Amino acid sequence: MNNSLEFGVMLVNLGGGLALFLYGMHKMTESLKIVAGERVKDILAKLTTNRFSAAFAGSVVTAVIQSSSITTVLVVGFITAGIMTFQQSIGVILGANVGTTITAQIIAFKITESALLLIAAGFFTEVLAKNSRIKQLGVMSMGLGLLFFGMELMSQATTPLRSYEPFMQLMQEMANPLWGVLIGAVFTALVQSSSATTGIVIVMASQGLLSLETGIALILGSNIGTCVTAVVSAVGKPREAMQAATAHVLFNVTGVLLFVGFIPPFAELVRYLSPVSDQLEGLSQLAADTPRQVANAHTLFNVFNLVLFLGFTNTLARLVLKIVPSLAPEPLPETEPKFLDDYYLDQPAMALERTRLELERIGEKVIAMIRDSMPTLTVGTRERIQALHKRDNEIDGLTDAVALYLRKLTTMNLVDPQPVFVHAYFGAANYLENIADIIETGIVADSYKRLEQNLEISAENEERIKAIYKELFLAAQLTMEALLEHDAQKAQQVIDAKAHYNGLIESTRSHLYVQMKSETREQLSLYKIETSILENYRRIHNLLRRICGLIIKGTDNPPAESSATT
Repeated sequence: MNNSLEFGVMLVNLGGGLALFLYGMHKMTESLKIVAGERVKDILAKLTTNRFSAAFAGSVVTAVIQSSSITTVLVVGFITAGIMTFQQSIGVILGANVGTTITAQIIAFKITESALLLIAAGFFTEVLAKNSRIKQLGVMSMGLGLLFFGMELMSQATTPLRSYEPFMQLMQEMANPLWGVLIGAVFTALVQSSSATTGIVIVMASQGLLSLETGIALILGSNIGTCVTAVVSAVGKPREAMQAATAHVLFNVTGVLLFVGFIPPFAELVRYLSPVSDQLEGLSQLAADTPRQVANAHTLFNVFNLVLFLGFTNTLARLVLKIVPSLAPEPLPETEPKFLDDYYLDQPAMALERTRLELERIGEKVIAMIRDSMPTLTVGTRERIQALHKRDNEIDGLTDAVALYLRKLTTMNLVDPQPVFVHAYFGAANYLENIADIIETGIVADSYKRLEQNLEISAENEERIKAIYKELFLAAQLTMEALLEHDAQKAQQVIDAKAHYNGLIESTRSHLYVQMKSETREQLSLYKIETSILENYRRIHNLLRRICGLIIKGTDNPPAESSATT
């Protein structure tokens, strides 16, 4: 009865330690993702010119954020945006496996005595810090402390197993590598974390409960088990996510099958390359050296695997595309967003990138409406006027989708300057919709009046209005460039053009007023239409300047002097 009670207590302590380990890993990964999200996105975007730089980028990014699944989200986002080809992404996926081994290297350090210090430091940093980024660093410290504290609990819980004969016999039976691989794969698939498997293996190794060979088999199994996580997380997501998961499966499973028959010589190589505690011997030496050897084996296996497959990335990509072929894009209604997908919300940096791409799409439509406004006003047929009118519905649908997406994003953990970008994108979407509304209600109405009353704007007046129209079109193009590039200088150019632009309008308005000496009904009707055109173009330029004001506020180094945006 007493043995049963002790066994129950051991299971509770082991389960509690594992729960703290997994929770700490989760909190650490989440905080790293939030703090480093923008930077790792930029690294991936820049370092994927060839398979070698792509693999390096995948390794670095995953080592920083400690999550290959987040790296996959970034990769899928770049593929669907056309920034990266699937062939280029293979290198990143291969490199991500190497990056995940940093977790094992950290765990192998015997710093569990610092766990409570890390937890305390992290907690007080999160509570007391004002800066959101520093708060997240506090969460990262607390997560790391919980990870080590969980390991310490698991270590204490498994200590009695040293003298439990049935368990030691089970460990001897696991000398068969196939059993080790199977157990490692099943356990990893159940807990959905290869890091958890690695942590337990290192804990057991530190107690002298398993040999390096058995630890390697379990680690190899975890590489297969983590494929389940990759596939499950890709279900219902963009097609590219399933392709990335398939590449992950092929890479991991093939690598394990190639290595599983060579575990004994591989173990000898790891022992040769790993440090040895000469002052210890017997079980104590085994307990001291094996954890580091397991971590090194994990790293070496994935490095060898990367080197082995790096020369076959194009072949692997072709095989994946045969297994999971890309689907022909379905015709997308113009009112439906193309880039907004909840799949990316867990990665705010990528979600903002997707929003930027959708705003670019909206901006192109708005610029096209501005471009077509003048020809529609002067010579547009009824069909052409109606077409311009309908295009406002497309922009209304897209800006509503952007607003809804950004509202969802605000519920996520954001760090500076992400909230500023959210605010800027909210405002930009609203102002772009307002511009389309002005064209729909103002320009379209004036065009119908010109058509119904059979009026014709004089060549002289048309040239004057056209000069204003050209300035507006250029300002719209420059505004969208500034928004998409976060370029405060370009935004400032649009704002600084306020006096010049308003001067053109007032000059033309004065010229039209002089023409009012003619008291014909036709001249009066033309005057109303022409001054309405001027007012609508002035309002549109005002909205463009408002967008530019948001851009300047959202940049780290705004121009020294900023004129009013109204």
